[in-house]
Formats: sequence, C-alpha cells, structure tokens
Amino acid sequence: IYRERERERMATLGATTDHYDRMNEVKEFDESKTGVKGLSESGITSIPKFFIHPPETLSSLKSTSICSEIPVIDLSNVNSGSERPKIVEQIKEAAKTWGFFQVINHGVPVSVLDETVAAIEAFHEQPTEVKAKHYARQEGRGVMYASNNDLYRAKAASWHDYLQVWISPEPSKVEDIPVACRREVLEWDVHAKKVAETLMELLSEGLGLEAGKFKELTFSDTRLIVGNCYPYCPQPDLTVGLTSHTDPGVLTVLLQNQVNGLQVKHGEEWVDVKPLPGSLIINIGDFLQIISNGEYNSVQHRVLANSKKEPRICVVEFFNVAKWNENGSYGPLPELLTEKPALYRTFTSQEYHENFYSKGLDSKSLIEKIKL
Repeated sequence: IYRERERERMATLGATTDHYDRMNEVKEFDESKTGVKGLSESGITSIPKFFIHPPETLSSLKSTSICSEIPVIDLSNVNSGSERPKIVEQIKEAAKTWGFFQVINHGVPVSVLDETVAAIEAFHEQPTEVKAKHYARQEGRGVMYASNNDLYRAKAASWHDYLQVWISPEPSKVEDIPVACRREVLEWDVHAKKVAETLMELLSEGLGLEAGKFKELTFSDTRLIVGNCYPYCPQPDLTVGLTSHTDPGVLTVLLQNQVNGLQVKHGEEWVDVKPLPGSLIINIGDFLQIISNGEYNSVQHRVLANSKKEPRICVVEFFNVAKWNENGSYGPLPELLTEKPALYRTFTSQEYHENFYSKGLDSKSLIEKIKL
C-alpha cells in the first residue's frame, strides 16, 4: 500500500511542494517497513524528497582521482620472521596515509566469503512481510533490520537497507538472527575476528608496542556485524548510498560483492575502491586515531547510490573497545607520549556514545571536539 501511495505522491509532488512535511514522510516510510529495496522494486522512477541530498553533496559525487588506488597488502607471510617487519611497515604506512587498505591471502577461504555475501543477499531478497518481523529501531543491542540507522537524525536519508547483529559483549539471541543468514553471520564473526586480531597485532607493532597490546586492551571485544544492501536507485545523481563519514571505533573489516560504489577521501580526492576478488577491505576508526595519538588516521568514506540493477551487498564488522579505563575514560596511550605531546584530551565512554547517537553519520566529530 505504501509503495502504491508513494508512486501516486511522487507523480503529484510538483503541485504540493509548499505543503511538504518531511518528518511525516520519513515516519510513513519507516512504518511501512518496506525499506528502499521495496521502493526500488515498486517501480518508482523518482525518489522520495527526503532522500534528496543538498547541492554541495551532489556536486562532489564523481570520483576525482584518475589513477589512485588504496594500498593492497599481502598477508601470506605474516608469520615469517623475515617478512613480518615488512608487512608491519606496509600496514603502518597505509594506516597513516590512507586509513584504508585491502588485504589478500588473509586465511579466510573464498567459499566462506561467497557464502557470507550470498546469505546477506538472501535475507534482503526475502518478501517484505518476512523481513518486517525483524524491522526495529534499537541500535545499541540485538538484531535489527531497517533502512538508515540515522533515518530520524540525518538531514537527508541514504539509499540503503541494513541488518544489524550485535555479537559482543552482549550477544544477540541466536533465535533472533534471521534463519536466512544465521549460520553464516555467526561463522563470519569467527573468521573476521581472527583477521582483525592479526591486523591489530601488526598495527600495535607499528606503534612500537607489544603485538598483543590491543587484544589486552579489549579492542576486539565489542563487535557488531552489519549486512548492507544497496539496491538499484532510479535517480542515483540525487542521493547517496551512504553518507560521507568516518567510523567511530577501532577497526572495520568489510567484505563485499563485486558491485562498486565505495569511495575513500584521499587528500582532496575521492578515490573509487575496486575490490579485488577474495580480498577484504580494512579501515581505521576514530578511536584508533585517538589512542595512537594521530599515528594512524580514520578517513572519510561514502557509498554512491547504486545505478546497476544488481544490488551492492556488503558485510561489515565493526571492532571496538569493550573495557574502558577504571574512571570510564580513554585517550592517547601513555606509552606513545614519551617523545610527542598528546594531540587529544581524554574523553569518557558517555561522551563517546552520546556523540555518535545524537546526530546523523558524520566525519571525525569526536576527534574535533577533543583535539588539543
């Protein structure tokens, strides 16, 4: 019913622009539980007005880089005494200058990669009435299917739907995870965590710390898996798949199909990320930039609205700290401040979470607040 009304409304939008009630339209869309995939499948040729982004965003959507590509790092010799220092240097350089890199020969079988992506796609391909059972707005816990986690906070909505499954420290109930992807999601956490912890060892060594320092600090113990679907958008030049932002946590591991759309900001350029088959895409979060005292950098990234009929599917696992300091705060690691002054003040767990949940996705807003 909502999709029928949306087609009718878009047909008459020009005559009713003066009476546009954005929040009412957002609420109606949200309560329909169809997601953007439902809108896409309904055959609309114009997107709802609340998805349209401002001119300053739309004018920058083209990639401005001709030849730049994010670094690719081969992990096949990560346990070799002679090769490991070279890999540490490669990752250190990539984390400092790009904030993004791809890893190959990471140890996860290609069959697992393919099954994981296929399972998330299978969930999103289900009829609306099946997916609607999981539709909710409870970001910080459990299982949740929705369109746009910041739908009510963002200035403009983005063209994607997602499935959220909290893994740790408070695991989602297994029976709440959709059957279409339950086994694959739980298995993916095991594989992605292993890759993340290997990378955290290398990143820790890159700072001159012990390999196990990040694990000791519980940097992989808060984990959230998000399965995004970017369906076909009839007006991809008027919206985005995901707004430009930096990730707030420690490290992000991303697996996707071969439909492009991810872009990374490098200097003043937007660079298209072309995923290599079998690779994983890694990026540094704001939290890691802060605790590394700026040695590593989180970087803006975004996803373009999908102009292809095949959906872009990606599986993202976010890794973050679980155990805060005794006084509930964090800042640059003291070991890194012997020769260089702190670039950031300490901040509290409450400050960190309020900063994320009080607004739409954005870039480095916490970093800007605590910069000294």
